[in-house]
Amino acid sequence: MAAAKYYVVWVGHKPGIYRSWAECQAQTNGYPQARFKSYESEAEARQAFEKGWQKSLNFSGAGSSASKSGKPATPETAPEVDYDSLSVDVGCSGNPGIVEYKGVDTRTGEILFYQGPIAKGTNNLGEFLAIVHGLAYLQKLGSNKTIYTDSVTALSWIRKKEVSTNLVRDASTEEIWTLVDRALKWLRSHTYTNKIVKWDTKKWGEIKADFGRK
Repeated sequence: MAAAKYYVVWVGHKPGIYRSWAECQAQTNGYPQARFKSYESEAEARQAFEKGWQKSLNFSGAGSSASKSGKPATPETAPEVDYDSLSVDVGCSGNPGIVEYKGVDTRTGEILFYQGPIAKGTNNLGEFLAIVHGLAYLQKLGSNKTIYTDSVTALSWIRKKEVSTNLVRDASTEEIWTLVDRALKWLRSHTYTNKIVKWDTKKWGEIKADFGRK
């Protein structure tokens, strides 16, 4: 039986100390720049809560999106997998090359949506499209499930609501650019409460939506 954990939420819907990951998620999902971390004992959690997140979180602290210097840090992963979620990934034959992506149920691997093949694009653009497609898909269902991605670049584009790529706009890339422009328009005109989390491949293995082409 797994040892009990205590989850400190410094910045979230309702800051406090929680006894389960589900409760922690409820307070941090969709909350901009949420700050949270798990501890093994209640005493550690209470001490950390009183100290505040600035003193308790370091560069790699779970739930933090900023380092001690206050500069943006690498996107963090959650302390454990939320299997009641959606995972997305891309398959790219060449880069640039033919692109396809899908979203799957993280628990079962069931394919929930699939797009492709797109004639010519990049891996990063495919990852970006997969996340936005996931957000739109879940919003239609009225679901605030977490979305997992293994792309740091796509996560940064989602936050900025813009993409940064060297892929030229011409007849050969018209299809993917049409999809990207549509995705950007959706991002800029919609709000969402879903949390988008970096999948920790080293800890959890390949993301469930992986195309198996590595």
